[in-house]
Amino acid sequence: MSGEMVVDRPLVLVGLMGAGKSCIGRRLAQRLRLPFVDADREIEQAAGCSIPEIFARHGEQAFRDGERRVILRLLESPPFVLATGGGAFMDPRTRAVIREKAISIWLRADLDLLVRRTGRRGDRPLLQVDDPRAKLAELMTTRYPIYAEADLTVDSQDGPPDATLERVLAALAEFTPSSDRQTETDEGRRAASS
Repeated sequence: MSGEMVVDRPLVLVGLMGAGKSCIGRRLAQRLRLPFVDADREIEQAAGCSIPEIFARHGEQAFRDGERRVILRLLESPPFVLATGGGAFMDPRTRAVIREKAISIWLRADLDLLVRRTGRRGDRPLLQVDDPRAKLAELMTTRYPIYAEADLTVDSQDGPPDATLERVLAALAEFTPSSDRQTETDEGRRAASS
């Protein structure tokens, strides 16, 4: 028996921009031999333009509506790893579907780390403000209590991404059955029913 983790539904990474959802998501998918999907890229493909363009042309609410539709469609797929945008889990309907059809993993990061990571890219519509640090702090205040509803919480820290990946894998191993445990459970059910 291999003892490999049994992933029977999609794995959805949630958290603020800069928490490492795409970076860790790609590594997690590779390690588990699952497809990786970045919700933001799927939204851009569906809309035919970039996320900053969607925000500029149609506003945040239109973006969130499209995001929800894309995530709902994606979650009909067999197991895969999905990196969501920072606001996706805030939508109650999206959150309910994620709860029903997936395992949610919050990548929690501290403010200093988020500021450093998001400062490397200038394409974050919500950070096009005079004080991005204050905006991130505000987002942490409003979003962290909701992110805490995720099935798993893993700290995303400065350092090699593989260290965060190992923490995600350890949390998943405790949450999901291994093939050994699944076989033992199946055998126990068969024995109990005979």
